[in-house]
Amino acid sequence: MRQIVLDTETTGLRPEEGHRIIEIGAVEVIKRKLTGRTFHVYINPQRVVEQEAIDVHGITNDFLQDKPVFAQIAEEFIDFIQGAELVIHNAPFDVGFMDHEFALLRNGTGKTIDYCSVLDTLKLSQQMRPGQRHTLDALCRAYGVDNSNRTFHGALLDAELLADVYLLMTGGQTALELPGNRANGELSSGWTPVLNKPALKVVQASAAEQRAHQQRLVLINDALWQE
Repeated sequence: MRQIVLDTETTGLRPEEGHRIIEIGAVEVIKRKLTGRTFHVYINPQRVVEQEAIDVHGITNDFLQDKPVFAQIAEEFIDFIQGAELVIHNAPFDVGFMDHEFALLRNGTGKTIDYCSVLDTLKLSQQMRPGQRHTLDALCRAYGVDNSNRTFHGALLDAELLADVYLLMTGGQTALELPGNRANGELSSGWTPVLNKPALKVVQASAAEQRAHQQRLVLINDALWQE
């Protein structure tokens, strides 16, 4: 299975009020392993970023002035997510903004669901950890994922953290190489021989120890080996 763990940053909270995407970060996971392929872009939203949003992600209007508009990166973005399962925390938020951007293209691009399926890790966490907190920071703490570099929300960093959290939530240990797994295109045996190891030392029981053992066995009633 090919999965794309994705996050966005935006100018505000509601696309229906004209807010836009300003950053997309995504990492590729195939067969539960990070491949190293990423998609990361900053986008000129062609509108002002609200100060409340800047306080969250730290992305300023001046920084975005020379960045491409969404129409310029749309084809590359769609190619990256095509046919994958998107893994998103609070997916309705990000998918709502993506659908809004696609609609603004006015070229029949369609909606996110036309290109990929979507898994919401917020809902997954609520099902797996009822009564607990479900923010990304809370999940990082719960699963031992280091988020010490997360001073601001950032799409690529958050996607990388979410990928680690998701793999731990759904499968625990993810880097174990089992027998039969492929490593560098070759079948892995799953073990590494130890060369030049010394022979095991065999320690025999002494005659006195054997007599003591037999005396102890006499005291055991109805022993199975005596039937």
